[in-house]
Amino acid sequence: MTGPRGTTPPAATPLATTLLVIAKEPRPGRVKTRLTPPFTPEEAAALAEAALADTLSVAVRVPADRHVLVLDGRPGPWLPAGFEVVAQASGGLDVRLAAAFAGCPGPALLIGMDTPQVTPGLLAPGLRWDAYDAWFGPAADGGFWALGLARPDPALLLGVPMSAPETGAVQYARLRAAGLRVGDLPVLRDVDTASDARQVAAAAPGTRFAARHTELTGATTGAGC
Repeated sequence: MTGPRGTTPPAATPLATTLLVIAKEPRPGRVKTRLTPPFTPEEAAALAEAALADTLSVAVRVPADRHVLVLDGRPGPWLPAGFEVVAQASGGLDVRLAAAFAGCPGPALLIGMDTPQVTPGLLAPGLRWDAYDAWFGPAADGGFWALGLARPDPALLLGVPMSAPETGAVQYARLRAAGLRVGDLPVLRDVDTASDARQVAAAAPGTRFAARHTELTGATTGAGC
């Protein structure tokens, strides 16, 4: 195809890619309440802060045009340079996730703060769009820890039952029903319970999360809490 007077039109400018992290401010009594007991609310918040710091430090190292923290609460010293901060929308988790994607003009990958064991190598494929229209990272509890969309469409998330055993299956079915080519990311364990915390700390011994878990439990990596 040629333009006026036989000239070749300029190539389309690629749309900016966004890496989203959705999180809560790690305040006692507001985060990781399923860790209490055995942890106190203050200890649960300390573990949440470590998980969030690990996640953000990894995310900012993954090449993307924008790094955005979608935050419920206020930023703290755990926030590294390089992130835009936007407030979460009001409503259920499906509404908040949909709104996060709605703010992206181009391809976006969204992750949570519950997988401090994540690495740049695990995230990087989820920002490649040559072979897939979506990326899906299932969680061990039946949910999902990552979701990528080449063309963010809030309708793909609205109405999906969240924090339920079938969450991941329903969300994945939505993607396939929309005719999207879905790339699979590895299964990861979310930190929700004390058992999750122990297993994740053991799997990622070099993280802030593992160090804080050891500090709070007096256990060496791999030991019970």
